[in-house]
Amino acid sequence: MASSVFDMIGPVMIGPSSSHTAGVVRIARVAIRILGSIPEEATLTFYNSFARTYEGHGSDRAIIAGLLDFKLDDTRIRNSFDYAKEQGLQYNFKSVGNASTLHPNTIKLTLKSGDRQIEIVGESRGGGLINIASVNGFRADFSAQFHTLIIMAEDRRGSIAFIADVLAHDDCNIATMNVSRKGKHDRACQFIEMDSDIRAITLEYLRSLRWVHEVIYIAPEASL
Repeated sequence: MASSVFDMIGPVMIGPSSSHTAGVVRIARVAIRILGSIPEEATLTFYNSFARTYEGHGSDRAIIAGLLDFKLDDTRIRNSFDYAKEQGLQYNFKSVGNASTLHPNTIKLTLKSGDRQIEIVGESRGGGLINIASVNGFRADFSAQFHTLIIMAEDRRGSIAFIADVLAHDDCNIATMNVSRKGKHDRACQFIEMDSDIRAITLEYLRSLRWVHEVIYIAPEASL
């Protein structure tokens, strides 16, 4: 059952398919917020049904448009390759037609800007809805429909409770939280979706903690 009118009618967008256009644009726009800028280089791998249809359904133009931070209703999406050339974005496409463990509409983005490189795996779920499945190898599973925090930190006792307490003192209600780690006492990554915004001073406090390596805030998908 659809949870909202938006889920039933889909987003206002450029392109033939909400899964192959709107969802792809949104995945890319989330990715550049994690990267922190529009990338200089991008390798984009389409999996399963995406691998077979991405050219015909315009997913290739959509992903480049998203990397350039174009919105869903931006008419420049159709000519995103030209704008990418103007901005010096170098990109290449790959396809893997049979990856049984992955969602049918999966795309992996490997992005580079300066000395920073990230890898994002996103899933287009239909109706323009998305799931960010992983970030730099850490299982993520967030929708970008909420205020989202990504916190890279040392895996230490009490860290999850401590960060939850900090957010509670800022009157931030946690909707979902996923924690992934490379190994015991290695680095861990917390993906926290919240019902409300977080104050800049709270973000700065979290970034000041010695055992926290990176804090990324992503505004709700509707405002992207």
